Amino acid sequence: MKILYYSPSSHGGIAEYAHEQANALVDLGAEVTLLCTPKYPAGRGEKYHLLPVLTEPNTDNLVKNKALKIFHIIKTMLSNSFRLADFIEKNDFKHVLFGTYTEYMAPLWAWRLRQLAKKGIVFGAIIHDPVRDFVVGPLWWHRWSIAEGYSFLREAFVHEPIKLDTVRPMPGLHTTVIPHGLYQYRRPLRSREEIRRALDIPQDAKVMLSFGHIHPHRKNIGLIIHAMEHFPELYLIVAGNDTSSSQNVSASYKDMANKLNVAGRCRWDIRFIPDENTGDLFEAADIMMLIYKSSFRSASGVLNLAAAYRKPCIASSGNGNLKTSVIKYGLGVWVEADSADSLTAGIKKYLEAPPKPSWEKYLAENSWGTNAELVINRMETAL
Repeated sequence: MKILYYSPSSHGGIAEYAHEQANALVDLGAEVTLLCTPKYPAGRGEKYHLLPVLTEPNTDNLVKNKALKIFHIIKTMLSNSFRLADFIEKNDFKHVLFGTYTEYMAPLWAWRLRQLAKKGIVFGAIIHDPVRDFVVGPLWWHRWSIAEGYSFLREAFVHEPIKLDTVRPMPGLHTTVIPHGLYQYRRPLRSREEIRRALDIPQDAKVMLSFGHIHPHRKNIGLIIHAMEHFPELYLIVAGNDTSSSQNVSASYKDMANKLNVAGRCRWDIRFIPDENTGDLFEAADIMMLIYKSSFRSASGVLNLAAAYRKPCIASSGNGNLKTSVIKYGLGVWVEADSADSLTAGIKKYLEAPPKPSWEKYLAENSWGTNAELVINRMETAL
């Protein structure tokens, strides 16, 4: 099978997922061409063919001009979707897999892909965030965009059983549950003792780690900082970059830590964390803090990275794959989302009776090989 994999995300969990999944598809005999941007990291052992022909919005100089920033993002999105359509037509691909589903501005670009679908092209997408409740613009536009985003898809791949809200009936759309594989283990560059010494953290301290994008609409880092008042023995590392939609939100968390007199036990690494530095952060930590808000109802890539390092978690979210995985495999302590009291009780429970995760069972039942096999089977069936 020849698969064209569309991945305009260059960094972060979506790009990591695309890399691992594309390699697994190749391992099963598929020929995979991955359309990406020039910023997509190469040289990570990719078995697929990379084509950096997409563009990425560069809005660094437009932060103060919101209208221009939005225009530039829309322009880039439309340009990439039309490049995708042109590439499909010129290279005779029959199977196209989107690294993630998106509905943004879909009424302006989905029509071209819908035309290709009518000609027999099979489109699939990984639906990382199946509940599309982040509204951009008027509600009618948002709902129309969701429907348009699904309109050309034949296969939807999700990580938890769910009835997708497609707005209008999509009788030709088939939904398949696939596992979320584990991310590659990257060895730490230094010993645990050396890392903690460099971070000025006591060797015998319990260290929490909040890793990944600092997204105030998804994560509840503020609750973690508040909980630290009750646990003077705990340290916190916050590692990740401020998202473009929430510039400098990390600064507000630092202010909060100062006001609560816990700043001395907080360590901040506010940037996109390179792969080579990931191992050091996980080596230094004892407890992964996956404290998502109730509006988060999808899988967590950080959980699958934590599993590679065998780091248990304290976690919260809405109903979804994260909750199912943590509870089913005992990967940590589950707490009620958006609740300071529940988080405090959860930390206390963790410290008094540390969880004993079923790591091997989790690894066996959540492999990239199974993920890729299900994707190939469905894409073949759909043709």
